[in-house]
Amino acid sequence: MAAYGGHHEAMRALVAAGADPNALEHDRYDIVTIAAVANDVPTLDVALALGASARNVTSRYDGTALIAAAHLGHVEIVRRLIRAGAPLDHVNNLGWTAVIEAIVLGDGGPRHTETLRALVEAGANVNLADRNGQAPLALATARGYGAMVGLLKPAGAK
Repeated sequence: MAAYGGHHEAMRALVAAGADPNALEHDRYDIVTIAAVANDVPTLDVALALGASARNVTSRYDGTALIAAAHLGHVEIVRRLIRAGAPLDHVNNLGWTAVIEAIVLGDGGPRHTETLRALVEAGANVNLADRNGQAPLALATARGYGAMVGLLKPAGAK
């Protein structure tokens, strides 16, 4: 609840009193994913400083905070999660990575394109296909996301 409300002092006090910063709530979100979904950079920074991991598998989709942030186009959150060691190529139970979610659940606009750029520049695999065999380049092309196609091709997408 402290993370949902952005109550940083309460977060610090709870962890100091023994609360697990990597605990999951009823929807299987941890405080990193809560901050990522809310696009709350200060809360993310506090969560990471308290020992919460950017590598946790969370949500009913067995995803990560990075995947959640990528599908929402939360560029600065994505960058911070990458720096914190979030797994770039984690595949959730839908068969999607952060790269795929930025395309499939994105709108092809500037936020999602910059999210994709951050992932590509960090070394995310641009050729991991979804469970239907559709690779990121095919998904972006089919949606008419020219700027995303322009990022994927030079990165070696096939």
